[in-house]
Amino acid sequence: MGERKGTNLYYPPDYDPKVGGLNKFLGTHALRERARKLHMGILIIRFEMPYNIWCDGCGNHIGMGVRYNAEKKKIGMYYSTPLYQFRMKCHLCDNHFEIKTDPANLDYVIVSGARRQENRWDPKENEQIVPETKEVSCRLYDDAMYKLEHGIEDKKTAKSRDSSLESAIALNEAAWKDDYTSNCELRTAFRTRKRELQKKQGIDHMLLQKNGLNIDLVNEHEDDVKLAKLLMHKKDGKKKPHPLKRLVSAVRLQDKLRKLSSVSSGSDVKKHKSQIPKLPELKPQPSTSETVTTTLRTSLVTYDSSDTDNDF
Repeated sequence: MGERKGTNLYYPPDYDPKVGGLNKFLGTHALRERARKLHMGILIIRFEMPYNIWCDGCGNHIGMGVRYNAEKKKIGMYYSTPLYQFRMKCHLCDNHFEIKTDPANLDYVIVSGARRQENRWDPKENEQIVPETKEVSCRLYDDAMYKLEHGIEDKKTAKSRDSSLESAIALNEAAWKDDYTSNCELRTAFRTRKRELQKKQGIDHMLLQKNGLNIDLVNEHEDDVKLAKLLMHKKDGKKKPHPLKRLVSAVRLQDKLRKLSSVSSGSDVKKHKSQIPKLPELKPQPSTSETVTTTLRTSLVTYDSSDTDNDF
């Protein structure tokens, strides 16, 4: 920046390079108005407020970070570090306040014209990390046994604070939650459920078309599955025939034996009697047994001579 300005400055005809730079030839300072009090040891700088203060002149609050044109001067030394003091005028009134550096405590101290807004607290009360003091740092550097004991105490403190840290994370989970990720997970679950429903609807539609039905199918329930299994009577891994079917087959064999008895010998009849299954036990109904037998013979069974030859 300075080179650009230097090349653009006007050099008068009587300029002598032997004198030195252009500022020395003109008798001016490179900082111009900022160096107007340099003979008094004061330099005008741009100062930024290090913390919140209250102005003693007007009583207004001045926040941290507000910038002023301050007069900077050296007031002493802290070992090899210089101490500086800054004087500035309040932008809300005619009051001036002064602030100086404090390298011993790494802070700024208000000298006059204002008071600091106290917002400080003990870091130990808030479970914050407290920096080591100079005495402790020196002992950690020189004393190996003290360093070992200090490390053991730090590990114990870390274990005791694990539970409190986990509870704090659980309490702040709602504040730290990522809404975008939650929305993505929810939409993914909806898409998966939608695909499952579409697949089920396709299977139901194929089943209805296969059986030529036009009804609404309900969802399968565990009770329906159990009831369907109970209706299937099984023995030795084979399905047991329905009692009505057994009755029909018994009636058919009786009719065949009756026809055979008229044309065959007694040995053939005994041979075929052994093939007659036992009739299932049915509850007797008054004046209806003969009707049931007659109905079965006439409506369900129709035999001729060819049936007899084919069955036997």
